Amino acid sequence: MHRADYARVEKAILYLEENFRRQPGLKEVARKAGLSEYHFHRLFTRWAGISPKRFLQFLTAEYARGLLRESPNVLEAAYEAGLSGPGRLHDLIVNVYAATPGELKGRGAGITIRYGLHPSPFGDCLLAVTDKGICALSFLAGRRPAEAVEELRKGWGKANLVEDKNATKAVAGRIFEPSRQSGVPPLNVIVKGTNFQVKVWEALVRIPPGCAASYEDIAVRIGSPGAVRAVGNAVGRNPVAFLIPCHRVIRKTGAFGNYGGGAARKKAILAWEAARKTFPDRKEMDGKQEI
Repeated sequence: MHRADYARVEKAILYLEENFRRQPGLKEVARKAGLSEYHFHRLFTRWAGISPKRFLQFLTAEYARGLLRESPNVLEAAYEAGLSGPGRLHDLIVNVYAATPGELKGRGAGITIRYGLHPSPFGDCLLAVTDKGICALSFLAGRRPAEAVEELRKGWGKANLVEDKNATKAVAGRIFEPSRQSGVPPLNVIVKGTNFQVKVWEALVRIPPGCAASYEDIAVRIGSPGAVRAVGNAVGRNPVAFLIPCHRVIRKTGAFGNYGGGAARKKAILAWEAARKTFPDRKEMDGKQEI
């Protein structure tokens, strides 16, 4: 997808959210995205895999509350089956590893981090890898690339940072292209955090795509039911977006909540995943539909 495509999709999602009660038609939303009805419908369906009309159902609080009602059973099954259970054969499997005490104390000294800027279905992102695995992934979300690099540098103060898009390109492809995920080895993620934060991030990777959990669900799952606020802080400090799916944690009211890459991006990712779960082989590329 061209990087301008997601910007149009995000603009459409924001417009739908702001005008949800009066249900604007396809022509109106397409105009807001700066396209004809035909071209908007094709662009949106190419991005989501389904039509705008079907996609809209995944953006509602009612749908989100339905996900939360299912989450206790989903999480229980996920933990029992493990990351490589039979229900996850076509998912992107992620292993979370904590940085060693020496790496934490040395603030990355002696480590080479290669990074690159890549397009994704949700806008440009900065991806960074070490010899042990992925150490950072963040969506630019309106920031300049230099700002994202500086944030990476602060997190790994004494590491040797090398811009090397060729080294990160194949990894980016695996992350954002579902067709390349079946039968491939897991992706390793290397994180710096407290024991509690790492425990939360490990819990997040067990939430399957197309599902969601509340902060309370995660707190219970890690054995700290009274630490809901601390769970929220750990979710907010997630250094590897999308792969550690903090976007799959929503409020128990059904509200989607905040996200480091912006609330609209969080909704877009959740609905994109839900569409692939619900209509894995469906493509509605042609014709015009009302939203």
